[in-house]
Amino acid sequence: MRGWSPIKRREFIRRVRMLGFEGPISGTRHQFVVYRQQRLAIPSNAEYSVAQLRMMIREVEEIIGRKISVDEWVEL
Repeated sequence: MRGWSPIKRREFIRRVRMLGFEGPISGTRHQFVVYRQQRLAIPSNAEYSVAQLRMMIREVEEIIGRKISVDEWVEL
């Protein structure tokens, strides 16, 4: 079994787009990606730590309505 690892911003955006999100779109303070009518803010860090990644994955799971396993995330 694999574990979570830090990820570059560009790679995070690529993977959430594979889950059905659109964007990134520029906002006033952050860029964001859109899934149907819901938005997810994308922090401007060049790389996301494991803690920050897990927090954003939990938001993605709420938006799309299902869990994302580590293996699924790595395979995207």
